[in-house]
Formats: sequence, C-alpha cells, structure tokens
Amino acid sequence: MPSPQTAISLLRLRRPVLRMQLTLLYSGLFIGLLAAVLLATGDLIRRSAMRAPQGGAGVVQQAASRQFDVGPALIALVAVAGASVIAWWLAGRFLRPLRAMTTTAQEISATNLHRRLSLSGPDDELTELGRTLDDLFGRLESSFEAQRHFVANASHELRTPLAGQRTLLQVALADPEADAQTLRSTCEQALQLGAQQERLIDALLTLATSERGVERWESFDLGALAEDIVLRRQADAEHQGIHIDTALTQATATGDRSLVESLLANLIDNAIRHNQAGGRVDISTTTRAGRAVVSVGNTGAVIPPDQVDRLFQPFQHVGRERIRLANGHGLGLAIVRAIATAHCATLSASARPEGGLDVEISLPAPADSRKAA
Repeated sequence: MPSPQTAISLLRLRRPVLRMQLTLLYSGLFIGLLAAVLLATGDLIRRSAMRAPQGGAGVVQQAASRQFDVGPALIALVAVAGASVIAWWLAGRFLRPLRAMTTTAQEISATNLHRRLSLSGPDDELTELGRTLDDLFGRLESSFEAQRHFVANASHELRTPLAGQRTLLQVALADPEADAQTLRSTCEQALQLGAQQERLIDALLTLATSERGVERWESFDLGALAEDIVLRRQADAEHQGIHIDTALTQATATGDRSLVESLLANLIDNAIRHNQAGGRVDISTTTRAGRAVVSVGNTGAVIPPDQVDRLFQPFQHVGRERIRLANGHGLGLAIVRAIATAHCATLSASARPEGGLDVEISLPAPADSRKAA
C-alpha cells in the first residue's frame, strides 16, 4: 500500500497542468463550434431532401445524405486531432514567458536577490507582471540589505555600552585600594551606560513598531500635538541656548496618534540636538491641499546635499562625523521616515546652504488614509 506522501505525489502528477488545461479549453471550444456547424449543415441537407420531389434528383440527394453521415465523422476526427495539436502549441507559446518567470523566481533567494526577470516582448499582462515582480525583487533586495546593515550596527551599538559596563566593574573590582567613593562613582557610570542602553532599546522598539504599519486610524489636530511637544522641549532648548520659533495652526491629520507624536518628538529632538549655540528651530503646521503638513527646520553644521538621504538611515555617518551626540543613537530620523512611510505620508528634506536641515512631512487626508487602510 503506498504511503500518504506517495499518494499525494501521484495525485499531483495526475492533476492536469495549466498547459493541458488550456489545450483542452482551446480544442474544446473549436470542436464545439465545429460540431455545431456540422449539425446545422446536416440538418439543412435533411430538410432539403425532405422537400425535394420524388425522382432522380431525390435519389441523388438521398445518396448524398447517406454519404454525409460518414463524412462528418471523418471531418470530426481530423478536426479533433488538428485542434488538439494547434491548441497544445498555442498553450505552450502562451505559457513560455510564465515558465521563464517561474524558473528565474525559483533561482532567486536571499543570497542572489540581484537577479531580475527582465522580460521582453509586447506590452501585455505577462510583461506587466514581470515588471511588477522585478520591482518586488528590488524592494526585497533593499529590505534584506537594510536589515543586514541594521542588525550589524544595532549589535555593535548594544555591545559598546555592555563592554563599557564590564570594563568599569572589572577595574573597580581589581583595584585593591578602591574606597566607597570610587565604587559609588563606578556605579553611577554603570547606571548611565544602562540608561543609554534603555534609550537605544526604546528607539529600536519604536522603529520596529513604526515599520509594522498603522493598525488604528484616528483624526487629531497636528498643530495641537506639535505645540504640546514644543512645550515639553522648551526648557531643554533654552538650556542649550536654542530659540524655538513656532507658527502652529490647526491641521487635521489622520493616523496613529502615538506614532505621529513619536514622529514629531524625534523630529524636534533632532533639530535641537544637532544645532549650534545660539541657533534656531522653526516649527510650523498648516493644511495644504487637504493634507496636514508639518515643517521643522534648524540651524547647525553644513550638510552636503548628497548626504541628506543617509540621515534617515539607521546608524549612519555623514563624512567623518557620526550622526549622533551623547544623547542620540542615530535612530531619530530613521524613526521619522519609518512612521511617515507607514502613514503613506510624503517626506522631503533639504540641506540649508548656511547649515542645518529643513524637513517637511505631509500626512494624508482622512479619505486617503481610509484607502491606505
């Protein structure tokens, strides 16, 4: 008795493939049409024979009618054979691009996502499907590369404070003359490194949550949300000698309020952190073409225009300077971009010639958000 796996394999082998199904469909339609024509022709001949006068002509028509009974059978056999061969050839020609796509897709894996289908031919549905799959493979390749890069950098960032903590504790324990004040100072530094790890983990969790997408859509006032965040950051900005200039008007946005709040907080924190003494941060909200728009600009170091996009990638550098300060991990703008992408928002950023960065985010209108959901 065959095993269940063998039986399943036999069933799969016996199941007609797509080419056979198309062959049966094409030949069946042709044979059906031919049979209808032959039946109609036979019916016309019989009717003509019944109306013909008795005599020589009638005898000839009856003989032709008897011969016609054999003729359709021979014609049908030839038609079936010819239709089957032509249908098989047409089905194979039609499925040739699909077989090539299947073969290439099976060869593509996480190690060679650079492969593409690159279909050529008429601009039909299969060619469009090939282009769509090529775009998908391109996005997958970018996603895999970004994931590998992100994991490598994240592991390094998490390992650094752990190594620092271990070194502090080992030095303190190895010092035979360490007193209570030395141990207290060591513990305080270890706590600071632990807090740094907590901030990094929170940022990583926020980034992962934002990349998961928006699960609940709700309407809220983007201007009021930005005003609340500015009030909470005002003291920190004044302590660093940075002036915040706001022009906040009511702008109804739709999305995940907590994620958009995180977007604004990271955007404003980045503008304050990467600034200069006596610098300025400009924040405004408005409604444009039915969409809620927030703009954040800041003074600061000169950023090469071709390096702006890298600012929105995790743990990146611009030139020789790392995109982070003592309280940052290079994840702020990466979180901003991830949340904007999850909301189908439009994000644009440009470097100021005199130094600093301008960022504008346009959140979708309520109707657009329902379509995205």
